[in-house]
This record gives sequence, structure tokens and C-alpha cells, in this order.
Amino acid sequence: MAHLTKLTDTYTLANGVKIPIVGFGTWQTPADTVAQQSVAAALKAGYRHIDTAAAYGNEEGVGAGIRQSGLQRSEVFLTTKLWNGDHGYNATKQAIDASLTRLGTDYVDLYLIHWPNPIKFRDTWQDTNAETWRAMEEILQAGKARAIGVSNFRPHHLDELAKTANITPMVNQIFLNPSDLQPEVVAYNQAHNILSEAYSPLGTGKIFEVGELKKIAARYHKSVAQIVLRWSLQHDFLPLPKSVHEQRIQENAQLFDFELSHHDMEVIDALHGTAGLATDPDTATF
Repeated sequence: MAHLTKLTDTYTLANGVKIPIVGFGTWQTPADTVAQQSVAAALKAGYRHIDTAAAYGNEEGVGAGIRQSGLQRSEVFLTTKLWNGDHGYNATKQAIDASLTRLGTDYVDLYLIHWPNPIKFRDTWQDTNAETWRAMEEILQAGKARAIGVSNFRPHHLDELAKTANITPMVNQIFLNPSDLQPEVVAYNQAHNILSEAYSPLGTGKIFEVGELKKIAARYHKSVAQIVLRWSLQHDFLPLPKSVHEQRIQENAQLFDFELSHHDMEVIDALHGTAGLATDPDTATF
């Protein structure tokens, strides 16, 4: 485990780009003002890593929140993602430009393929991903993204991509929390120097009902969210907590004045299935 002291500590991606160890997620955050205000609040609370996606429909608000913060663009690590209908070489090239326009910036720090096997390309996903990734590599080379990666990819998707890729994905953002540790995916990521980012690190909210976590939280005088986010960091994952409430945004950033014991880590590791499981990308209906 890395020595973690603050929100702006970084992991180093395979190409040397540094990425802050906690990101602020914006999935299900309403567009426009809510996205703008929550991103501005996160940056005020000390976050320097913001995660959005074309599919979230809130890129304009996210970009506005970054501008509202008064921070330089270079001080904020910004991620967005390619949506499912835009796979393929030309469509990917067009999609990044559209995202950059909505975000109001000329580059993102990380660009991800959101899902490996959209229903639109289900019969040709291998070839389509190869063409999409060729475009992603050119986006990286053109400086429109400082790093590139994937999301929701399983080992067989990554193996297929490796057949034609010149650059290995630097990140795989997956559903990752005490309810679903996705051990095969995480082990694959580690073996290939791919950072595991944890979306829904709080299990889309169901995690707050888990009795064992409530007990551990009480013992450390912390919230369940703080316990689970700290657990994520101690696994060398990069959690992306999301909230639109300023108090929770600040609370989710306070993870560095305690450390979970080995025993408590094991207890939390054993909570499989208590708060939902990852969607199977090969059967998802979108």
C-alpha cells in the first residue's frame, strides 16, 4: 500500500502521468447547475480529480464547475468516457471532440471506453473495439487526452484488445466495492500495470445498510462511507465517490487520519453480495 496522506497524493500511470488517488464521481448527478455546484464544492473541499462521461449528460455542468472553482485547468485531473453508440474509428474521433466542446477544454487527462460490448456492436465487438482503440491511441498522441483506458472490461475483453493494441490501457474503471471485489479483473489489471478505478465505491448506496460496516465505523468513529473509501485505498484502488451534498463531499475526503487493521480489511473483504454486483458487460442491454 502506498503511503497515503492526502487527497492530492497520486498514483503513477503506465505512461508516467500522475493521477490523484481519490476522484469525485458525477454519475447520476443532474446536468447544469447541480453538476456545476457539486464539482465546484468538490474542488473547494480539496478534490483535484473529477470523473464524468458523455453518457452522464452533464459534461457542460462539470466544465462550468471547474471554471467556477478558479483553479487552473492544469490543476484538475479530468476524466470523461466514450459512450456505447460512438464506438468505431471515426465515431470515436468525433466523440472526443464533442466531449471537449461540452467540457470547454482542449484536452482531458483520461479518456475511457465506457463499456466493452455495447448491444449495437454485440456481433462485432472485437473488431469494433480494435478500431475504437486505434482512435484512442491517436487521441493520446494528438494530446487530446493525457492518458487512455477502459471501463467495465473483463480479462477476455482486454486480451482481445491486446491483439491489435500498441498501447495497453492505463486504467480500467470497474464496479468495485466490498460487495464485489471482482478478483479476476483486479488481478489481471495488476499483472498488466493497469490501475483499478472503483466506480460506485459505496455500492450505489446499499452499503450503508450493512451491519458489519456500521459496527466497524462506530469503532473508528467514522462514517460507513469513510470506512469503505479507506478500504478501497488500502487495496490500492482509486475510489470515485459521488455526492451532491456539500457536507458529504467534505466527509468523503477525510480518509487520512486513520488506518484499517488487517483484521477489519478481511472482514470487509468478506462482504460479497451485500450491496449489489457488477453488471455483466456481455449481457447488458445498452
